[in-house]
Amino acid sequence: MPAPLLHIDTTPDLPDAVDVVVIGAGVVGTFAAYYLARRGIRVALVEKGRVGAEQSSRNWGWCRQQNRDSRELPMATKSLDLWERLAAEIGEDPGFRRCGLLYLSNDEAEIARWARWRDFAAGEGVTTHMLSETEARGRGEATGRSWKGGVFSPSDGIADTARAAPVVARGVMKAGGSVHQFCAARGLELAGGRVAGVVTETGTIRTRTAVMAGGAWASSFCRQLGIRFPQAAIRSSILAVGPTIAGLPDALHTADVSVTRRGESGGYTLAISGRASVDPTPQQILFAREFVPMFARRWRALRPGGPEGWRSGHETAARWRLDEETPMERMRILDPRPDPRLVAETHRRALELLPALRGTEITASWAGYIDSTPDGVPAIGEVTGVPGLILAAGFSGHGFGIGPGAGHLIADLVSGADPIVDPRPYHPDRFEASAWGKVAEF
Repeated sequence: MPAPLLHIDTTPDLPDAVDVVVIGAGVVGTFAAYYLARRGIRVALVEKGRVGAEQSSRNWGWCRQQNRDSRELPMATKSLDLWERLAAEIGEDPGFRRCGLLYLSNDEAEIARWARWRDFAAGEGVTTHMLSETEARGRGEATGRSWKGGVFSPSDGIADTARAAPVVARGVMKAGGSVHQFCAARGLELAGGRVAGVVTETGTIRTRTAVMAGGAWASSFCRQLGIRFPQAAIRSSILAVGPTIAGLPDALHTADVSVTRRGESGGYTLAISGRASVDPTPQQILFAREFVPMFARRWRALRPGGPEGWRSGHETAARWRLDEETPMERMRILDPRPDPRLVAETHRRALELLPALRGTEITASWAGYIDSTPDGVPAIGEVTGVPGLILAAGFSGHGFGIGPGAGHLIADLVSGADPIVDPRPYHPDRFEASAWGKVAEF
């Protein structure tokens, strides 16, 4: 079933020409369009389905610095500040709160890794509290268990995945930009080798700059232009219980299960970190060499999937015509089937971990495709060889939390402003090298 999502009305008429077209109205695309519009740049945000309907509404909603890759940490820190300002800027609440994130463990090696990260992060100005056995038991009182240790990151938080992207899209329109739902971008028109327009199913928008923020669809879109962008998606399942549960932490991670308070409902979402299904697709075959290290590292958590990834069309190796229906129009919203065994196991683990959940039933479950790069860090930057095309994809399950910083960086790159963070670690050109040595830890 689809994840809960705020449906919004958007701009009915497509503009003839704008300064920038942003393709994909997930959290990254909406924030990019938002920060562009606030600078007075004419921007159109186009989405083949509904704003925020794919992975941006299907994740945990965590906005964290804790345990971030060193390349992502500056963007995570900036993003938290941007999340905090958003409600006042737009006049509408995206559900962000700095509630702190709690991690508990009985694995001494895991606790030691957290301590090493704490030491690194302290040099970056990030506060992380390592918890003793006594402190961990107190913080984790709702579990009724003893713990060897843990972490509490007080400045981290959560936002409402059902509201965030739609609220930001409304902010785009308030700032003078336009937003277009059920308007698939089929491809680009080039003139002299650079971007000259974005071809959509309802017409062409003249522009010299396009931002590809299409999530799991990004690599297939790039392939139409002869651009090789290694990307693979895994299918993650999540469930909801509630809504009348009291006394639980707002956001808790353990090896068994992770729990997050969901929006204003008082309910909770439950998931097992890292557990997912790998649905074979033509694209995964194409990029198998790049992703073998990541999948090998995670083989205990990944399960072989089924044919629905192939049928969905988001990871196709085929080329399509710009004057005919494309895979994006045949599959407006990726809504894959959750793994029923994993949903049942997640619920069982949650009931064992948290006595307050006993007696609750599953109110909903859903799945989403998490688009990943070989090193687990997003690709953000102008594509070499196609001036005017900025890629912003491969967020590897981290895009929701760092969406504001990513969107701000994209607006900086487009406008020529000083970048909010150093853009060099994110540039897509790094995948031209043969190393891919640093495998993501997520």
